[in-house]
Amino acid sequence: MTPAARYASAIAILDIVLAGEPAERALTNWARANRFAGSGDRAAIRDHVYDVLRARRSLAVAGGGEDGRALIIGLLRRDGAPPDTVFGAGGHAPAALTPEEAEAPRTDPTPAQAADLPDWLWPIWQASLGDDAMACAVMQQHRAGLHLRVNLSRTTRQVAQDRLQAEGIATLPHPDVDTGLIVPDNPRRVAGSLAFADGVIEVQDAASQIAMAALPLSPGLRVIDLCAGGGGKALAMADRMKSSVFAHDIDPRRMTDIAPRAIRAGVQIKTLSTQALQGAAPFDLVLVDAPCSGSGTWRRTPDAKWRLTDERLHELNAIQAEVIAQGASLCAPGGALAYATCSVLRDENDAIVEAFVAQNPSWHAQAPLRLQPSTQHDGFYMVVLRRN
Repeated sequence: MTPAARYASAIAILDIVLAGEPAERALTNWARANRFAGSGDRAAIRDHVYDVLRARRSLAVAGGGEDGRALIIGLLRRDGAPPDTVFGAGGHAPAALTPEEAEAPRTDPTPAQAADLPDWLWPIWQASLGDDAMACAVMQQHRAGLHLRVNLSRTTRQVAQDRLQAEGIATLPHPDVDTGLIVPDNPRRVAGSLAFADGVIEVQDAASQIAMAALPLSPGLRVIDLCAGGGGKALAMADRMKSSVFAHDIDPRRMTDIAPRAIRAGVQIKTLSTQALQGAAPFDLVLVDAPCSGSGTWRRTPDAKWRLTDERLHELNAIQAEVIAQGASLCAPGGALAYATCSVLRDENDAIVEAFVAQNPSWHAQAPLRLQPSTQHDGFYMVVLRRN
């Protein structure tokens, strides 16, 4: 496919996404229906779609409209590429620009548009991030880097780097966490590498690694990841402790990959059903990685930003209050409760913890870990609570 044809395909996919289809599903369906497209074509089209979704509102201003065509025009203008080099470029390119499209809009974006946030969310974002609100929002407009976690049960960070380098994947040590590697180039080669297949590395953002390194972990503790999902944090804790940990999720299907991932990583994870939780309690450390908006990771999942509503945020707050209380009920006397989200919104973080402590005065919160989206990591929040 020509570069212009890739943009044309991205326009078609964006229109499907804007009509309500999840981005991943729209991309998958397009690939199945267009098997002539090579891996390079699919990767480029995916990048175009996600670049637009990260900055949908500001690109709509730059492109003069909110459909896929206008958003791609805005993307080209933002990145310094004249739109007429793509539109009307022949072959399977998008149709040539109309006179109205060729003239760049002179409208200045509102703060919410410049921040690429829904109008209802912008005040909440400002209240949560203060003076850093716009800078953090702009950071979310751009692609996030790929970070790896080295399984220290298998190897050392230097050996992992050497193995990846032998496969043509250069890495840099992450400055903030001893297990972390940064992949500056060829990120798509990681999943097919022998280092990954052998359990030397896992894909995990540095924010999660920093949080796991900050937990009070030591060998022999009874530790559970209460909202484990695919088990990334449970695996990281087991690797640091050099002993087994427990994992649970309200939907057991989400934990399907934990067992093979644990075998590959050389650690032990014991999954628990909801019915088995109370029988396995108490635990010395309960990690509650609560369901949340994911606002600290919207560079990676920009589709989620546009699907979040005020009603859904309140639903998440109710779930968060429920799971932190459940986590506390599973803690042993003298144990620790770690509440975490990959959100930067106060409504999902401090507000939940403060409400829990107000209702349960025998608990007190230690100083929280707050990570804002940056070039080094995603946004993340975690606080460790203990009984007085």
